[in-house]
Amino acid sequence: MAQATPAENRTARKRKPDSLSAKLSDDTLVGWLRDMQLIREFESRTMQAYQQAKIGGFCHIYSGQEACAVGTIASVEKHDPVVLAYRDHGHALARGMDPRACMAEMFGKLEGCAKGKGGSMHMFDRPNHLYGGHGIVGAQTPLGTGLAFAMRYEWEVLESGPKRVCLCYLGDGAVDQGAFSEAMNLASLYSLPVIYIIENNGYSMGTAINRHSANSDKLVMRGQSFGIKSVEIDGFDILDVYDQFKPLADECRDLQRPAFVDLKTYRYQGHSMSDPQKYRTKDEVDQWKGQDSIAALVDYLMNERQAIDEDGWKAMQKELKDLVLESVQFAEDGTVPDSSELATDVYANPQPNLSPSEDYGHGVRNPLL
Repeated sequence: MAQATPAENRTARKRKPDSLSAKLSDDTLVGWLRDMQLIREFESRTMQAYQQAKIGGFCHIYSGQEACAVGTIASVEKHDPVVLAYRDHGHALARGMDPRACMAEMFGKLEGCAKGKGGSMHMFDRPNHLYGGHGIVGAQTPLGTGLAFAMRYEWEVLESGPKRVCLCYLGDGAVDQGAFSEAMNLASLYSLPVIYIIENNGYSMGTAINRHSANSDKLVMRGQSFGIKSVEIDGFDILDVYDQFKPLADECRDLQRPAFVDLKTYRYQGHSMSDPQKYRTKDEVDQWKGQDSIAALVDYLMNERQAIDEDGWKAMQKELKDLVLESVQFAEDGTVPDSSELATDVYANPQPNLSPSEDYGHGVRNPLL
């Protein structure tokens, strides 16, 4: 088993009346529920489309981890950059990407967020400051560090922007990647406002974390060894995520310094759609599903907040189901890119003879962005 079962690692939830989440409006929390359920429904339809061979390549499903993306992204500002790995559909939607653009990208259509060139692993949305999912394990950590350097330089040296903080997501399998250690070293050395968020679902592909990482139960030591403030957070509880992550993000922004978060979570599906999942039992998965983050938020909103009732929850589910089905149809009806698109959008600041076609071009504009 990868990590402790939900019953072992989670105490009974007791909401403090003075907690940050308790002070949020009902509308805000219902909005979080909507975002989480949108991700869950989107991923369900993504799996269906993949099984129908409408989506090709690698595909990594986010179901189970919704509280991580929604809770952390809700804790920062819209202009704060986000960079992440290849399990990225949930973050893209939480960041505000049009689900049609997200699904069209999965289908490899021109209307996708990267005009069909990236696919499942490379969601990119510059208007929403989402700087890509990245397929090479740990490759996004130096990029996140670089984004933080650029932000601090703008604020401190150029005096041309506000204080910002970069969210850099990675899986527990990436913590042993050398580039990550190098990135943390520079972030600490130069005091860069980047938060490394380990979405720790207990497995690196099919290998339990305690089989590949030393001191796997104390990942915060990785950050602490570089003098970086490091915390563990229950990523299966969105209210706890916000209550602990929001002050950390505010501190990193104010002091312009890095942080490390071991965000404990669990994925319901395999590492990718081709994963037979022989490394874990159905009973283990069911135990985690029994404390589902969406169900927990629904219970809180219904029974403690009275912010939503059964009819309202059913209506939301139907609305989101229809929205995702519309996105699937939009993707199916989308435009297959012409082969000439392969030679476009190669360099942001082209120099002579650098582009494969020698003449740089942006190609067809994405109508949704």
